Amino acid sequence: MTARTLSLMASLVAYDDSDSEAETEHAGSFNATGQQKDTSGVARPPGQDFASGTLDVPKAGAQPTKHGSCEDPGGHRLPLAQLGRSDRGSCPSQRLQWPGKEPQVTFPIKEPSCSSLWTSHVPASHMPLAAARFKQVKLSRNFPKSSFRAQSESETIGKNGSSFQKKKCEDCVVPYTPRRLRQRQALSTETGKGKDVEPQGPPAGCAPAPLYVGPGVSEFIQPYLNSHYKETTVPRKVLFHLRGHRGPVNTIQWCPVLSKSHMLLSTSMDKTFKVWNAVDSGHCLQTYSLHTEAVRAARWAPCGRRILSGGFDFALHLTDLETGTQLFSGRSDFRITTLKFHPKDHNIFLCGGFSSEMKAWDIRTGKVMRSYKATIQQTLDILFLREGSEFLSSTDASTRDSADRTIIAWDFRTSAKISNQIFHERFTCPSLALHPREPVFLAQTNGNYLALFSTVWPYRMSRRRRYEGHKVEGYSVGCECSPGGDLLVTGSADGRVLMYSFRTASRACTLQGHTQACVGTTYHPVLPSVLATCSWGGDMKIWH
Repeated sequence: MTARTLSLMASLVAYDDSDSEAETEHAGSFNATGQQKDTSGVARPPGQDFASGTLDVPKAGAQPTKHGSCEDPGGHRLPLAQLGRSDRGSCPSQRLQWPGKEPQVTFPIKEPSCSSLWTSHVPASHMPLAAARFKQVKLSRNFPKSSFRAQSESETIGKNGSSFQKKKCEDCVVPYTPRRLRQRQALSTETGKGKDVEPQGPPAGCAPAPLYVGPGVSEFIQPYLNSHYKETTVPRKVLFHLRGHRGPVNTIQWCPVLSKSHMLLSTSMDKTFKVWNAVDSGHCLQTYSLHTEAVRAARWAPCGRRILSGGFDFALHLTDLETGTQLFSGRSDFRITTLKFHPKDHNIFLCGGFSSEMKAWDIRTGKVMRSYKATIQQTLDILFLREGSEFLSSTDASTRDSADRTIIAWDFRTSAKISNQIFHERFTCPSLALHPREPVFLAQTNGNYLALFSTVWPYRMSRRRRYEGHKVEGYSVGCECSPGGDLLVTGSADGRVLMYSFRTASRACTLQGHTQACVGTTYHPVLPSVLATCSWGGDMKIWH
């Protein structure tokens, strides 16, 4: 036997001794069938593992050690590459075994965080600390596999797959993430990746941002504040084309305070109402998303600093524009379609909708002070007369021969009906308008004409003057008089804007306004010949 052979045998004996002394716990070896059994009881110092460059989780009181090599008791350092070799007739998979049990990992006890899983914004790639430690321990054992070991593991999974998976799930615990949080994480990830994302408005129910209204007056309105209103001329050109609503625009109204009348209020079926600067720039000043359903009606308060809104979500809100807070919030028992402030007491307003009754609310108490009930199904519009002592309501009630209860006159204080025999034709009236100078009011009818009535009992209808030529066709088409009272303006179901002479009932002008039904028209209270129109297509136009 040569000296080279003797030195080789000595190194193999030292290799076996260092491997047996390096084990700490009972290790299981894989037999020919792939089953694991305990074969050793020798202790291995903590902190040693078979993966290169990984860190074990030490027990309490032990210091972590970095693994790049193994040492035998004699102090000789053996590289891991030599331990993993399967040449020279040795089989590392039978000599380097998995520990029989998972290492005991002790985590410091920490109080749970106050933030909730449902409200915290956690990145999609976030992993809890406990899961990260378990993952680290698991990865520390992924040393290179030999062919024999891969075959034995596949056989073990094939025979005892269920028990192995069950034990694996019990040992490696991953915290559960709720489905709603996973969807939110995925949505936030996708939103972060997208570049061209359309900004969304505030969610329903959130307080809107304050709207700063400067003390200055628009340079276009200032010259007309102290002068007598001139004769209204027919507008011909479009000053601004306002687009911003995602649904049909129901109503529009200029601010009643003359010095702030550059602001225009619009309500829409897209659950919002907006305030626009429709005189100077044509930009949207603020969007209010207080309702969860379509906003059918909204009105400026007479002070010009508040807006009262009501919608199909049964909710009523009075919003202060300067602070963005809701001064009043109520809930009706029906869907709201019309709102009107009392002309004298501005703390009281009337609301009507899909119900047989109308209700008078007091903002100071937040309660209903009176109810007005009739045998109807829906209130279409409300109009105050005689400084608030009386008011009119248009309803959807009609019979075959007459439209009994189509327009009803009420006493505001006693809730008594004054008259319900006002309009005797079988057409409903979607809107009412008061003349600024004469004691008459207009009623838009589904008979495709405007009817003229007296505001004094018995509220007779004029048979001589009838303004016709437009189409209503079931839309809630509005009508209005010019501030001087010389012209009447109305929309049409075919998108046109028609103007009539109040005295002669002849057509003064026709504008091709919108591609869809024009449902709202209103003159500016100060500027002569400035007109705002809105359509079922969701756009608005400012004419001059």
